[in-house]
Amino acid sequence: MKLWVNDQLVERDEAKISVFDHGFTVGDGVFETIKTIDGQPFALTRHLDRLVRSAEGLLLSTPDRSRILAAIEAVLAANPLAGDGRLRLTWTGGIGPAGSGRDLETEPTLVIAHVPTAQRPESAQVMTVDFPRNERSPLAGIKSTSYAENVLALAMAKSRGADEAIFGNTRGELCEGTGSNIFVVISGELLTPPLSSGCLAGVTRSLAIEWCDAREIAMPLTVLLEAEEILLASTTRDLQSVHQVNSRVMPDLTERGRNARDAFKAQSRLRLNP
Repeated sequence: MKLWVNDQLVERDEAKISVFDHGFTVGDGVFETIKTIDGQPFALTRHLDRLVRSAEGLLLSTPDRSRILAAIEAVLAANPLAGDGRLRLTWTGGIGPAGSGRDLETEPTLVIAHVPTAQRPESAQVMTVDFPRNERSPLAGIKSTSYAENVLALAMAKSRGADEAIFGNTRGELCEGTGSNIFVVISGELLTPPLSSGCLAGVTRSLAIEWCDAREIAMPLTVLLEAEEILLASTTRDLQSVHQVNSRVMPDLTERGRNARDAFKAQSRLRLNP
């Protein structure tokens, strides 16, 4: 496997960044995970748009699109994959002081990897966690490498037999998962929390809203107790049903949820860069 590190392709075992890189020492960076289909990236423009928004939200240097596109092309050519893959782009503040302050003269770090992905099961088990997502945090809606809260929540979920952890926010509203957005079916309508809940503006989420006639609305976390169906949305999931939330075993899949999954699959096959 070859990775892109800053301005060159290197073998995996030879890939290096400084131990003083701010992405490593203080989580000062942003990233994107992009699905590839037979070696071609899906929804690449939307992902790069979000990478730029995330970098600007952290006051990082704006990623150069032409540089990144050339690097992606090189990585995909060096690591051809059949079926589904995962393209990971990481953009950090570069080498910095040992503390939180940045060295404003340093160059940002760019790392790109392309790896295969295992097929996810058709449904998932989820659990809620007690600590909330802070919708007023300056990191809300930014795909930051400061991911420890998500790592902790997911580890807690895994230790209890679940596949994903779900956050409420400080207002007690439904928010998102550690690496997914969430949709619910209520009275036959497909609903998802608005960005004001603190959730990430997921690429799959936005496409599902467009393609599956979903509506954004603030909902209490307790909506998970009454939803007719719950679906997770993410780059590596597309739309995935939930068969259990905490101790509640979900009823049979709904026609609304099935139609949404079918519509998303059909539309994503028609356009590689929607």
